[in-house]
Amino acid sequence: MRYGFVMAYGDARAAAELATLAEDHGWDGFFVWESIWGIDAWAMLAAAAMTTERIRLGTMLTPLPRRKPWDVAGQTSTVDNLSNGRVTLAVGLGVAGEERFWLFEDDPGRKVRAELMDDSLAMLQHLWRDQPFEYAGKHYRSRKVADLMPPAPPPPVQQPRIPTWVVGAWPRPKSMRRVALQDGWLPNYAPIVQPGEEPGEWSPELLAEGVAWLREERAAHGLTMDGFDIVAEGKTAADDPKAAETVRPWAEAGATWWIDADWSSMDATEVRAKAERRLKAGPPRIA
Repeated sequence: MRYGFVMAYGDARAAAELATLAEDHGWDGFFVWESIWGIDAWAMLAAAAMTTERIRLGTMLTPLPRRKPWDVAGQTSTVDNLSNGRVTLAVGLGVAGEERFWLFEDDPGRKVRAELMDDSLAMLQHLWRDQPFEYAGKHYRSRKVADLMPPAPPPPVQQPRIPTWVVGAWPRPKSMRRVALQDGWLPNYAPIVQPGEEPGEWSPELLAEGVAWLREERAAHGLTMDGFDIVAEGKTAADDPKAAETVRPWAEAGATWWIDADWSSMDATEVRAKAERRLKAGPPRIA
């Protein structure tokens, strides 16, 4: 089990300083939130890359259908090279419906966003290789050009691709199949319920069901679960001596990462104070 921390809000300087604190106190990953209009996540991660040597750096998460895949490829490759191969890209469809997330455009709907996600994931595999390629998807295309001026960005250190975690709605097969072909699962619980039924809460038992399904699905494609990440997100307190017991059932269910995240405030001063306290206490490691 590895342990990551999300900085809920802050600028590039805060990211650089908090990522160093996380690395010094035994955390394995440092993540920032990627907004549509806000402080640039990849500038924050670039700053963090310059102050750390070991810790993995990533977004939690990137709304990939609302980004151009070639822009994402350039940003991730740049930070992966800067960090000597420590980037993790976490992607999802993006929040639906909420007005603050759709200030500048209309939500095209889940179906279109899912199509954009699939196009982008497919293109990223080519864009990260520094080779001419052709692609024709539902929404994006690429012509094969031998000599680019200016040249394409250097490929990332991590090959054949930057590890990519994808939000998958359990137990929705179409969503989960997208996850199975990538490098990690960010669970979203979307039960199929009949009128009058209660959906219940997300649990380690449900995570274990999803892990078993992914194992079978990946096997059908000739893939194993080796190196494939299962991510559990939650909140533990700095002063809780039993914090590891919060994590234990998720690890036993198959989680390979615990992401500690406190989304209770977006006030930079408050977030910074809470983050420093939590990071200094160290991750809730299972003995």
